[in-house]
Amino acid sequence: MPGGIELAVIVGVVILLFGGKKIPELAKGLGKGIKDFKSAVKDDEPVADAKESVKEIKEEVKTATSEAKDTATKQA
Repeated sequence: MPGGIELAVIVGVVILLFGGKKIPELAKGLGKGIKDFKSAVKDDEPVADAKESVKEIKEEVKTATSEAKDTATKQA
């Protein structure tokens, strides 16, 4: 772990490179990126459930379509 003097030097270099106004913007962007990453990781689990739901819906649509075709053929 860096000591007090090393941390002060690092902070000084960061302020020189980015300026005092850019640092809050960089921190905000970093925080938003971490938040988005965490929410994306959490969203991966429901995606599998959604894919199963889509498959079930497709099966129901196929069944309904074939039944409608059969009915239309019988009526014709």
